[in-house]
Order: sequence, then C-alpha cells, then structure tokens
Amino acid sequence: MGKRPTIQMVADLAGVSRGTVDRVLNNRSYVKEEVRVRVQEAVAELGYLSPHAFHSQEMAGRSCPPVKLGVLLPNWTDFFRPEVLRGIEGAREELSPFGVEIVVEECLTDDPEESIQRLDTLVTRGVQGISLCAVNDFSIEAKVISLVEQDIPVITFNSDLPNSKRISFVGQNYEKSGRIAAELISKCTPRTGRILAMCGNLEFDGHRKRLEGFGARMQELQFPNSQIEVMETYNDYYFTCRRVTEVLERTPNLAAIYMANQSVPGCAQALKAAGKEKEVRLVVHDLSHNTRALLQSGCVDFTISQDFYRQGYLPLKCLWELIHLGKQPEIDQTNTYISVICSQNMD
Repeated sequence: MGKRPTIQMVADLAGVSRGTVDRVLNNRSYVKEEVRVRVQEAVAELGYLSPHAFHSQEMAGRSCPPVKLGVLLPNWTDFFRPEVLRGIEGAREELSPFGVEIVVEECLTDDPEESIQRLDTLVTRGVQGISLCAVNDFSIEAKVISLVEQDIPVITFNSDLPNSKRISFVGQNYEKSGRIAAELISKCTPRTGRILAMCGNLEFDGHRKRLEGFGARMQELQFPNSQIEVMETYNDYYFTCRRVTEVLERTPNLAAIYMANQSVPGCAQALKAAGKEKEVRLVVHDLSHNTRALLQSGCVDFTISQDFYRQGYLPLKCLWELIHLGKQPEIDQTNTYISVICSQNMD
C-alpha cells in the first residue's frame, strides 16, 4: 500500500509552502487565483484528504444529537460583515450534516444593553454555545460569565472579553499588528512630524490593543506620546471625515495617520478635500474594496490584513467539537500570520 498523501507532498507538488496549502484548503483570503488552482490540482492529483475530511468520513453514519449554536455580530459593516458571514456559512455547510443549526443575531448599535438583549434572545432560541464579538464592557463580561455558568460556552472573536469566562478567543494578534503599523509609519515620517492615531471604539479590545501596540513601538522608536493624537471615530464615515478635517486645519504639520479601525473612506475624503492625500502617510487595516481603490490611487500607503473568514468559521467549529466531542479549544487562537499590503501586492 502506498504512503498516504501529506500536506507537505501537496506543497512540494504545487511549489508553495504548507501555509499556502492550508489557506487554500480552508478557503481563506489572500491567495492568488493561479496559486489556488495549482494547489487544488495538486490535491486532486495526489488524492489528498485533510485531517478534517478523514474525521468527517469517520463520523459519517454516526447518530449525532442536534446542536444549536448562536453568533452575535456587532453593528460593523464594510469588509468585516461579508467575510465573517462567509466564514459562518462555511461552518454551517460543514457542520449541518452532523445536525448543527446556526442562529445569527446582529447588533444595530454599540450599546452594551443591546448586546445583552440579543444574547438573551439566542438563549431563548435554545443555543448551546455562542460565538461573540462585542464591546469590552463590564456588563457584557458579566453576562458571558453568567452564560458559561449556565453551561453555555462562549468563544469571542475579533475583539476579546479577556476578563470574562469565555473559553477561547479567535482573532489577530492585535498588539503585534499595531506594532507593525508603527514600524511602517516610522520609516516614512520625520521625527518631528505629528501623527493622528484613530480607532472606532476604545471599548473594543482589538482596537485598544492595536493602539497600545502602536504607541509602545512608536515610543521605542523615539516618537514621544506628545506627537501622537488619539481619536475615536465610532466607525462612522461622516464623523471620521469631520474629525480628520478638524485635525488637518489645526495641525498643518500632520505627517501621518494610523487607522486601527474601519471608516477609511471618511479619512481619505478629508485628505482629498484638503489636497493632502499624497502628502500625509496613511496606514490602515484590512483589504476591503474601498481600501483596494485607495491603495491603487496612492491615498492609502499600506494596509495590514487579517483573516475574517477564519474568525467567522473557527469559533463555531470549536464550539461543536467541544459540545459533541468534548474537545477543549486552545484558550488563545490568535493568528500570527499578518500581511502588509501595498498597491503592488494587493492581488
């Protein structure tokens, strides 16, 4: 009997790394189409089955009790929502043969009370585990503690609730991504230049950690805190545009802007209106359609990516494995793969 194909054999045949094969097999972003096709052809030629595929074959035919899982999404739009929903749909497609039903609730505001009400709705609908992204508020943390004590496990994604009893967090290493942003800005900003650092809401753990990482690295690079102004935008286009315009008017030597959040088009509009889109360096996060266009035009210099598909998909898979198989997930599942993208490598 021949040796069972391995992921390394697929990588060797396709001429890529094992990490690239993994991203293709898990339908993740940031893989060129020609590379994706090459990997898929290598998989087909070798007859490779991923560990999950073998697991699915072993589970086929077994009687699985129905499981209902809940997801609570924040009121974010832009690139976040469709990519996370795509990950949720990937989990639904993969887990539905095992009797898994997935229920999604979406917040309309950042009000913690709304998040708590929607969590109650999920409980009323009979969910046995919850995947959650919400502001880091003591009332939500208390609610998560209450849920876990009711034997409803909670996994946070994208933005953490570290002081709750959540069993796992799935997301980016946000402090590291903020430090990368600082490194980029430091290379193209004079030591005396003023810097604006913006986030959507400091109550979101991910936004706050990005700014903490950014500030720490800038200090290490001898940019004092007095040169950096921090501002919240609440992910609102018009609010962002107004606030950036105000800063530009009172800070003629503004050299760079770091956006640790969404609303990048609002910032770009303010820079364009002031005629400074080519003058002020702009470093942002994620690769939305708007950001692609702004990279192409030169208004955005760099963007730092994260895997939203994984954040939608992985918590649900981990919850099912915990509930059905008793498999405990890792406490911290931060993705250390962070891409820096400019106009020349965004495809």
